[in-house]
Amino acid sequence: MADFSSSVEAAGSSLTYATYRRLRTDILTGRLSPGEKLKINDLAEAIGVSSGLVREALSRLTSENIVIATPQRGFRVAPITADDVKDLTRARIEIEMVCLRRSLAAGDVAWEAKIVGALHELIRTPESPSELNENWAEAHARFHEALVGACDSKWLLHVREQLFVQAERYRWINVRMSAATRHLGDEHRQIADAAIQRDVDRTCGLMEHHLRLTETLTLQSLAAASVAERAVEAA
Repeated sequence: MADFSSSVEAAGSSLTYATYRRLRTDILTGRLSPGEKLKINDLAEAIGVSSGLVREALSRLTSENIVIATPQRGFRVAPITADDVKDLTRARIEIEMVCLRRSLAAGDVAWEAKIVGALHELIRTPESPSELNENWAEAHARFHEALVGACDSKWLLHVREQLFVQAERYRWINVRMSAATRHLGDEHRQIADAAIQRDVDRTCGLMEHHLRLTETLTLQSLAAASVAERAVEAA
């Protein structure tokens, strides 16, 4: 009986996590749009789980600031604004630079090998020119994690991860523009090479440029979407 109870508990926990991951991915990739109202029963039906599991997952996403919960009005995807993008980028650059510098100072041969492996995986993972590829996004996250992997502060890394997740929310907005205007493979290779060479200033400079370019393209995409929306309203 004890084994059966443990199995049921494990299955329930696994389903809870799967529901959370599904909704998180749908938000990060833009399948659920910024500001969109999240109807629990509709989501439960679409995913094929209970409304209780969806509510639990949404509560967890609220703690990550990806979802907003409003009393009497339910849940909605956190909106994305130009001011938020600018503020997030500033904070992300500051934290990323600290983590990078610590990682470069402490990294060993094993750390270098992880960077090389993560870069290889990222480059060999196909990108989609029209939508955010989930497999590529996961490989991209692992590459950036490898760069700061030798940082000796778990709290700095925790804050950095939160900022990274928030930044991924707006990557899908500029994915089409990015495909036409930048060469991400070259950017990542240059950052990895500089890190392995322990060139701190060059690594940080390349990383800041990398993050600033994403910010610029995102702001351009938001502005273009706003113009298009006003044109539709005026028609």
